[in-house]
Amino acid sequence: VQLQAYGGGLVQAGGSLRLSCAASGGTFSTYGMGWFRQAPGKEREFVAGISWSGSRSSYEDSVKGRFTISRDNVKNTVYLQMNSLKPEDTAVYYCAAETTGWGSPVAAYKYWGQGTLVTVSS
Repeated sequence: VQLQAYGGGLVQAGGSLRLSCAASGGTFSTYGMGWFRQAPGKEREFVAGISWSGSRSSYEDSVKGRFTISRDNVKNTVYLQMNSLKPEDTAVYYCAAETTGWGSPVAAYKYWGQGTLVTVSS
């Protein structure tokens, strides 16, 4: 499975970005999908996850109410809509796939994309 994340960039605090992650080479519609991020000098952290059908999602506390994860199983793509961005959201964002199908924060994510940089200026 290959995952290609894109959509990062530079945005001012309070602005919005939409990340996309296109999957190929696997059965996307059966995978749980997640977004993770890693800020400079920090460990990678879970941001959001979505189940195979899109019926369940979960979020890290600091992004609840600001970020929305969604997926399109026809286009084999998962999205992360990020609103009300803050400087502390600055990080490299990665998409990942796991095979239980639930997109749980604690699942063993097997496939990873290359990351896309999000920079939020104050």
